[in-house]
Amino acid sequence: MVVPESQDGQLSPSGLAGRGASQQYRSIPSSSQPSGGPKHLNSNENISPVDASIHYEPQEYTETDFLLPSKLYGSSAVSGSRRAKRANGSGAPAETVCSMVLQILVPFLLAGFGTVSAGMLLDVVQNWDVFQEVTELLILVPAVLGMKGNLEMTLASRLSTAVNAGKMEPAGEKWMLIVGNLALKQLQATVLGLLASMMAALLGLMAEGQMPAHHVVLLCSASVSTAFIASLLQGIIMVGVIIGSHRLGINPDNVATPMAASFGDLITLALLACLSQWFYSFLELYSYVLYLVDLLFLCLIPLWVVIASKHPASNLLLRTGWEPIITAMVISSIGGLILDKTVSDPNLAGIIVYAPVINGIGGNLVSIQSSRISTNLHLYYPPGEVPEDRRSCFNPCRTFFGSGANHRSAQVLLLLVIPGQLVFLHAIHLIKGGHTLPSPLLTVAFLSASLIQVFSLLCIADCMVHALWRRIKDPDSYSIPYLTALGDLLGTALLSLAFLMLWCVGDSGSV
Repeated sequence: MVVPESQDGQLSPSGLAGRGASQQYRSIPSSSQPSGGPKHLNSNENISPVDASIHYEPQEYTETDFLLPSKLYGSSAVSGSRRAKRANGSGAPAETVCSMVLQILVPFLLAGFGTVSAGMLLDVVQNWDVFQEVTELLILVPAVLGMKGNLEMTLASRLSTAVNAGKMEPAGEKWMLIVGNLALKQLQATVLGLLASMMAALLGLMAEGQMPAHHVVLLCSASVSTAFIASLLQGIIMVGVIIGSHRLGINPDNVATPMAASFGDLITLALLACLSQWFYSFLELYSYVLYLVDLLFLCLIPLWVVIASKHPASNLLLRTGWEPIITAMVISSIGGLILDKTVSDPNLAGIIVYAPVINGIGGNLVSIQSSRISTNLHLYYPPGEVPEDRRSCFNPCRTFFGSGANHRSAQVLLLLVIPGQLVFLHAIHLIKGGHTLPSPLLTVAFLSASLIQVFSLLCIADCMVHALWRRIKDPDSYSIPYLTALGDLLGTALLSLAFLMLWCVGDSGSV
């Protein structure tokens, strides 16, 4: 890695990407170097001179800069090749496949059982009065559950990158970054909750041809309240998980995003169901309560704006971070419309138990990969520059075949799909009573849909994260909302197709 020196002979901090971060993830060069020309560290960590003609120029700041410890980037071929070398593992202790699997497996299983519980809960609450009367709530479910991808997983990915880049070491900087991001997340949750309810009402109107006004008010109140409370609870838990994993020497990229989803679906769905039923009880006599609830959360928006604007990173995202989360919410809502239409057919109603599982697992796995690739780019490449093998036409084989850590993680994540979904599939049938087993056709159809979904998402993630970085956009803020929303849409569509095929051949789904 090239270490530039300032004109007055003092070491410039801009050459030390990742300075101050934990030794768990990479080697940290000494902060004191002899004066003279620019230096670089060879593989034995000896300092050798580099061509003095190498010139470093500052680039314009973007949303990626505030998560990095450096603000000047080397633009020479030498520095680029050295970053590529380090990205392939020569600059940091190699993460073994065994340690990667162990770090991923526990959060993955917790997240999976959380989605299984959410599926079972959804199967129960669909028969509640409010879900029978206000059927648009089923359109709202994927969008509200998808907010963990839009908000919690995005927060987890941003803070994981900040930890690995050494930006969480100074206590003052750490808490400014955390508070700014939490305030930003509460603002986004409020706005997204309102927009999701409007989208559900619009899709319901298009599908049914009518939409009573009191249904719209109930959708708004339930959606905004659920998004706000769930976001606050999960955000605090997420901060604790990331700080704790860093102190224990565990890579936050491997655990933070699945932990963000571990019980996120269950908590969010339980809040949505209970609040909806509660507001439904007020609808006839005390409908003004629903308007007051909406007004309360809207009045808090200026407070979140003021707090979020205090830190440069959250202040920039306050202005630029809306496009991906709003687009993702629209995509998830389309998946919700597919789910609503599928459940309305009595022959396909069984899909509702499995939808949160396939959607949640696909989103969890692709979020891990996206976070890992993003951290790698933040540490070893300046914005706009990507590895050599990512500059040509996209080839899905490059996602899974290679010697880099991200290739290994893609292989591990894809291999987790079959055994993981088998465990969750049998868990569903055990919770339903344990008197039946999933039929062979159901098992094959469910596993095939899940495998196709995760394979597609991992390929899309590899292409999307590098494309965003090449366009100088922070993948931590942009990629995960798109990927989890696509996971919801792909999962729901593939599962609906699988259940339609099972119905056509007369399979009941159990033996």
